Amino acid sequence: MYFVYNFVRIIFDLLSLAILVRVLLTWFNVDPYHPVVRVIHQVTEPILAPIRRALPPVGMLDLSPLVALLLLQLVEQIVLALLRGTF
Repeated sequence: MYFVYNFVRIIFDLLSLAILVRVLLTWFNVDPYHPVVRVIHQVTEPILAPIRRALPPVGMLDLSPLVALLLLQLVEQIVLALLRGTF
């Protein structure tokens, strides 16, 4: 059970890190075809795209990463509580 609990935590941490890296990449002029950039987009786009469609536009700001990070944190806490049996 300890392995599963830690595995779930690592997966959520990696997803959050990927979203943060994607946000940081928008601040710099990076090649969108670089293999690392493409992997980050492939991992994060399934999470960000539905949120982007549901959120109303706020000028030039894309708030989907912020919402995604908050939702990931919420889902992580629920999943970990279920694994601990305290939900």
